[in-house]
Amino acid sequence: MNKDIQAKAEMLIRKPIAEVFEAFTNPEITTKFWFTKASGRLEFGKSVTWEWEMYGVSTNVDVKAIEQNKRILIEWEGYAGQENVEWIFTPVKNDGTFVRVTNSGFHGSEDEIVHQALDSTGGFTWLLAGLKAYLEHGIQLNLVADAHPKGLGITNS
Repeated sequence: MNKDIQAKAEMLIRKPIAEVFEAFTNPEITTKFWFTKASGRLEFGKSVTWEWEMYGVSTNVDVKAIEQNKRILIEWEGYAGQENVEWIFTPVKNDGTFVRVTNSGFHGSEDEIVHQALDSTGGFTWLLAGLKAYLEHGIQLNLVADAHPKGLGITNS
């Protein structure tokens, strides 16, 4: 695992920290802006499966740490092996929450790792933008689903 290169995305969500934290642990909410299906909610020590049905992709997620309204740490099947994803939630005045996502542990050649980190940064940016639209305005933008629409010959490479 390469721990030197990390993908990072950050965004202010203008909602209370408990609401933002719940959006990542409760799949009934998370499916509104990220994956389409989950085998359960995130809880310390639990393993769940997340699915993106539009792409025929799933990943197993092991919850390594949960600090209520502060931090989530998971290990998942990433691009080429196990990776870590950490969310840090910081309260901001007037009931806002600053969310920082860090993905690390990429595998492969230096070029492959850089490519994975760039893709991950973009993906987590879409994730946070979709979360912001959903929580702040009640709008489902379908950013993740529409990032790679079928029938256009567009690939992730």
